[in-house]
Amino acid sequence: MSVNHGTLYGVGVGPGDPELVTVKAYRLMQTAPVIAYPNKRMGGKSYALEIVERYVNPSEKTMLGLVFPMTKDEDVLFRHWEDTVEKVWSYLRQGQDVVFVTEGDPMLYSTFIHMSRLMRQEHPEAEVVSIPGVSSVNAAASRLGVPLADGDEVVAIVPANGDVTKMRQALLQHDCVVFLKVAKVMDDMIMLLGELQLIEHAMVCTKVTSAGEHVWKNVRELQGASLNYLTLMVVRK
Repeated sequence: MSVNHGTLYGVGVGPGDPELVTVKAYRLMQTAPVIAYPNKRMGGKSYALEIVERYVNPSEKTMLGLVFPMTKDEDVLFRHWEDTVEKVWSYLRQGQDVVFVTEGDPMLYSTFIHMSRLMRQEHPEAEVVSIPGVSSVNAAASRLGVPLADGDEVVAIVPANGDVTKMRQALLQHDCVVFLKVAKVMDDMIMLLGELQLIEHAMVCTKVTSAGEHVWKNVRELQGASLNYLTLMVVRK
């Protein structure tokens, strides 16, 4: 006798503005009995949960909050992820669909990537589907009025880090570069942009399209600033 398992959907709900949810994401949130979402340890709601609550009544769903530890300890991460996957599987094996909501797009630097990989590894019989969403990269381009690429131009999406050489090469080799999570290296980036005479070509967004959005078109103002983790920089030459 065949067993009908539920489907795990990775659903992108956009960068912050609830109106940037796709029709398909809306339909799945309405119909799925289980909504899984990233849950903040220190209180407060994640962007994804705030958006979900605009479209569904939590009392009518099984709301599965999942905490993802901020640690590099591989043993801790492995045990935690195994437990998280099993929590989700416990619903799928009963035939219930699970919508795992993510900020932005589920296939771009998303927790869902790791979730889907482990689910397929631990439970190959599980069906896993990704539903695209508007990423912060696309949202920032629209908000700033800056095209990411046109014609034969080349664009790069780069996680900002302390490797200045790597950041320099990205800027030299591409027509447009989007640096993600740039807050922690902002001073280094400003220095590098000045060195390459690109300071006038850079703009910065924090929490783009959300109620807490901030935009800077003069990045010199950010020297020494303490910025939110969800900060990106667009540099278009």
